[in-house]
Amino acid sequence: MPTTAPAFADVTTSDSTLRRFLHGLPGVDPVGLEARAASLGTRSIKTTAKAYAIDLAISMIDLTTLEGADTPGKVRALAAKAVNPDPTDRTTPTTAAVCVYPDMVATAKESLKGSAVKVASVATAFPAGRAALDVKLADVRDAVAAGADEIDMVIDRGAFLAGKYLKVYDEIRAVKEASGNARLKVIFETGELSTYDNIRRASWIGMIAGADFIKTSTGKVAVNATPANTLVMLEAVRDFREQTGVQVGVKPAGGIRTTKDAIKFLVLVNETVGADWLDNHWFRFGASSLLNDLLMQRQKLATGRYSGPDYVTVD
Repeated sequence: MPTTAPAFADVTTSDSTLRRFLHGLPGVDPVGLEARAASLGTRSIKTTAKAYAIDLAISMIDLTTLEGADTPGKVRALAAKAVNPDPTDRTTPTTAAVCVYPDMVATAKESLKGSAVKVASVATAFPAGRAALDVKLADVRDAVAAGADEIDMVIDRGAFLAGKYLKVYDEIRAVKEASGNARLKVIFETGELSTYDNIRRASWIGMIAGADFIKTSTGKVAVNATPANTLVMLEAVRDFREQTGVQVGVKPAGGIRTTKDAIKFLVLVNETVGADWLDNHWFRFGASSLLNDLLMQRQKLATGRYSGPDYVTVD
């Protein structure tokens, strides 16, 4: 099994020790948290900085299709867009990854051959996570065998909300081992965790268990990524690195659709954890529609005219 960060080996010896540690974390002040997230969201940036932010955001996107109607043709088209988002402007950055179900990994891998774009795959009975551990691990191994560079797993929210923290921790560790060399993103489904304190606790469980990224949401529930819940997670990765020297990435996913939204999150990153996270190795956007708006805004900065949705491909 993967090794727990040495500083925290003693807190994972039993359910009671892990619970004591998690409930001993500083409480989150909801009013203060939301006020800070809102204030950072009002920051404006100038044209040159905006152009940089747009390109940075494009490079951080996990371009995603997670529908029952996904076909090989749709995945190939998405992969082509990830590699060449704007065929009229070859200076446009590639996206970070294409994210698909495990059965579409091989198609995505073949379509992205020769590019720097990664293949990410949701696994562990996404999005509900309601399956036996051996089923979840088989899901992960299938995705990795097909060529996935990254695995996006979902935690067992039922176990977490029932206070079975050690079960959640053990599952993450098992998935980390099954992922091999693939980077592991751990999805909390923050909209189902009810409180900011729970989001902070889930963040620490994920990081102690060896997550390479912590991720807000599946995009399949009513409340997905928000500046406030992402701020909690950014503060957690900052504090974790201060204590252990280990850096963990953050991925807000679901509901981020416009350039304005993306820039708010980038400001949040810069002001909370700093430039070390302003790179697609450490920060991602889980999105399907965001890319089109970023491309339209990019074209507007270049030409002075707003092109409109007919000038970008439909996903």
